[in-house]
Formats: sequence, C-alpha cells, structure tokens
Amino acid sequence: MRMIDRWPASLWRRSCAAALAGALPVLAFPAPALWWFAYVALVPWILLVRSAPTGRRAAFDGWWGGFGFMVAMHHWLLPSLHVFIFLIAALLGALWAPWGWLVRRFLGGRPSPGRGVAAVLVLPSAWLAVELVRSWQGLGGPWGMLGASQWQVGPALRLASVGGVWLLSFLVVAVNVAVAMLVAVREFRIPALASLVATAAATSAAWVWSPRPDVHGGVRIALVQPGVMGGADRRFDHEEELTRQLVGQHVDLVVWGESSVGFDLGRRPDLAWRIAALSRATGADILVNVDARRSDRPGIYKSSVLIGPDGPTGDRYDKMRLVPFGEYVPARSLLGWATSVGKAAGEDRRRGTEQVVMDVGHGLRVGPMICFETAFPDMSRHLAEDGADVLLGQSATSTFQHSWAPEQHASLAALRAAETGRPMVHSTLTGVSAVYGPGGQRLGPWLGTGASTARVYDVPLAHGVTPYVRYGDWPVHGALLMLAGWSAAEGVRALRLRRSGPRPLARPARRVRESPVRPGH
Repeated sequence: MRMIDRWPASLWRRSCAAALAGALPVLAFPAPALWWFAYVALVPWILLVRSAPTGRRAAFDGWWGGFGFMVAMHHWLLPSLHVFIFLIAALLGALWAPWGWLVRRFLGGRPSPGRGVAAVLVLPSAWLAVELVRSWQGLGGPWGMLGASQWQVGPALRLASVGGVWLLSFLVVAVNVAVAMLVAVREFRIPALASLVATAAATSAAWVWSPRPDVHGGVRIALVQPGVMGGADRRFDHEEELTRQLVGQHVDLVVWGESSVGFDLGRRPDLAWRIAALSRATGADILVNVDARRSDRPGIYKSSVLIGPDGPTGDRYDKMRLVPFGEYVPARSLLGWATSVGKAAGEDRRRGTEQVVMDVGHGLRVGPMICFETAFPDMSRHLAEDGADVLLGQSATSTFQHSWAPEQHASLAALRAAETGRPMVHSTLTGVSAVYGPGGQRLGPWLGTGASTARVYDVPLAHGVTPYVRYGDWPVHGALLMLAGWSAAEGVRALRLRRSGPRPLARPARRVRESPVRPGH
C-alpha cells in the first residue's frame, strides 16, 4: 500500500521537475539576457526525459517541460489572462510531447554511436517542427523562439542572415543535445565532440563567407516616445509637443508609436491638420498609428498612416496579424468567457489584407509592421523583397511596463534587421524603443520604459539581398525532410524486422477419430 501511495507522488515530483527544467531557457532572453545559457539550458530537461522508464512517460515529460517553457516565456501576460494562461500553456505544451518521446528513443539506455549522430540531426529538427506549429498566429505566434535569445551575438546574427532565426534555433538545440550526450553517455562522446566542432565550423564559415550588406548612405529618423499618458487627447498633445522639438534637426522621417492617435482622422480632420503642420515644421513626413473605429468601413483597425505637409498621403497599412485575446478572441462564441476573467479584447479588431511599402520622400521606402508582427520573420522578409529600405515597427507595451516583455520585444528587431540586411526601427508609445543597423547591430542607446522624449538616430542604409531573403525558410524545410526521412527509414526497418522474424510453428493436423465398425456391417 505504501508503494502505491508513493507512486503518484513520485510522478508529480517528476512532472514538476520537468516543468522547471523546461522553464530554464527563459533566462537566456531579456531581461536577464544570459545568451550563453541557451547552449546548456535544455540539458537538464533532456537528461530527465532520457531517464524516463517508458516512451509514454517521456512524452509526458516533454509535455510538462513545454508547459513550463510556455508559462515562463509568457509570464508577463498573467495580469491580462490570469488563470487562462495556464490553459493555453497546457495546450501548447503538448506540442513537445513527441519531442520528449524522440529524446528517449535516441538517447535512452545505452544506444549506439550511430544513434548519437542521428540524435544531433533529428532532435533539433523535431524542435523546429514544434516552433513552426506554434508560430502560427492563431496559437500565439513565434514569440520566444529559442534562436531569438542570440540577438546580441555577432556571429549568431551573421547566421541569421543565412537561415533566419530558424537556423539559430536548430544550432542551439544541436549544441544542447551534444552537451547532454557528453554528460550522460560515454559512448556518445566522440559523436558529441564532432557535433560541437561541426557547429563551430558552420558558425565560422558563415562569419567569413556569408555576404555582408553593402552599406551606402544613410537617413535621419526620429522616434517620438511619449510614455504612459492618461487619455488619447492628452497623449496626442504631448506627442505634438515632443515632435516640435525636432524642428531644425534635419530629420528625414518621424515615427510615432502604436496607438499614438486614438481617433479616426476622417472624423477628426483637425488632428490630421495639426500633424501636417508638424510635418511642414520639421521638413519630414510623419508616420503615426491610428487605433480607432474607421469612418469609411465598419470595425476597429490598427493602422500605420503616413502624413505629409499637405495631410495624409494616402499610404496606409492595416495590421494583418492580431494578438490572440489581446486584439481578438479566437472562437469568441466558445471562448468569449475569457473577457470576464482577464483583459481580453471586448471587441475583435479587423484585419488588413496585404503588406505595404511606403515612399516617404528623399528616395526612402519604408515597410511598417505593428507590434506583434515584428515577431514574424516572414513579414520582414517579404517587405525586404518588395523593396523596403528601412523596416519600421510601431509598438506599445503600457500594460507590461514592469515586466520582461518590453526588452524581449525590442530585441526582436535586431534579428529582423540581420535576417534581411535592412536597418530596423522599433518605435514604441511606451516600452523600449530601439534602432538597429543592417547587420543587427544596435545604433545608440535604448529608450527605456521611463523615457518620454524624441530622439534622432543616424541610420545607415544597405543594399543587396541576404541568403535568408533569397532562399526563405530553408532550415524549416530541411528539418521537415529530415523527420520525413527518419520516419520512412523507421518504417522500412520495422517492415524488415517483421518479415525476417521467425515463422510461426505449423499447427499439428487434427486427428479424425474413426468410428468403430459394428459386427455385422
């Protein structure tokens, strides 16, 4: 009886250990920003899963680790979603269950060196498959991809120009698998060391041979960050005051943050006229962000609107990828109760239909994205393909000022710049504003969450096409092919074992009992 009582308790302890191990990688992201920790952060989780007594238990360890990872990465959403965040984390954490099963399949027991070599390829591929699925905007988007922790590492940014954040995630997981093999399996030490050497060689090769952006010329871009302000009218007045400070500074473009204008400019032409007056005074177009109910179509939109000396230029971008629960509630008829337990959107925002590249004068073309969209590498890649010279992100994190979210969001712009070879401006209403050069290098200091100012940045321009823009998400395609090849090989192996197994013994013929012959017959 005592053994039966201890068994569920031991399972819960193991599940809690898996959740804690899964949460460790968050320390590699801002604000802690221990980027080097990412290369060993998965090792405790891998070693725990490897020791699972069965494949089913390994899958549960993967699930619990994924749950811990998602809660830790999105802990700053607790004030908005409350208990709902744990339900979301439990659903998304299930994506790591197959990964847990594969860890035990390749690293459990005393496997052969060949399985060790395969593990360094298959396990990172499986991790990329998980990141691909959860990157769908309906499941929360690609926030917290493991490769994004390397945003401040020069060699990693060069790798991002080759294969995007996907390639960084693959290599980080591969290093973790190799370190786990070094620690736990003596037979794996040679394959593990070979894997580490191969990773270092690939990084060095990318550093030496990957094409660098051809920097030529530059522009002066001003960011206006008013800080936390109560009321849309008061916020607009303060933004107007800060923008007037830019007069005489010879700027080429002024960028306001997300939701910087809380009124539809069609209904408030007086505001459009005031912004146009600022454009004439500063000698630059002004990109604002309108969060209001449209006058020309039904619904509320978040839109980047360009305003010149004569008023709105006609260039407008409507946000396409909305934040689940923050800007719309998925399956509202089923999950609408979330609005009663948190700060979920009371009314769904409307979506735009296409990305836009705007001509802001001086021969400068910019590609705007709004808040959550800067987490999607495909959006910035498409803007670069369409001829954008500068990528622009307009954001606001007023709800999460005292969390890790503003720093994490600002760091994403470094990756988008490195992937595309285009400078990126991350302008916030509140939060952390930042500007990065074509290689992902930071230009000037961040504007922190307490800043209320207008700051001018000298932004170098670059030309040319990075391998990532040219070839797209090839690491993801390679990972899926790797998994498909392994699955096919396993299927063939299982079929051969079945055919070559011992034949079942033939059943002895049943003897027919003869009836006795009666006398006289």
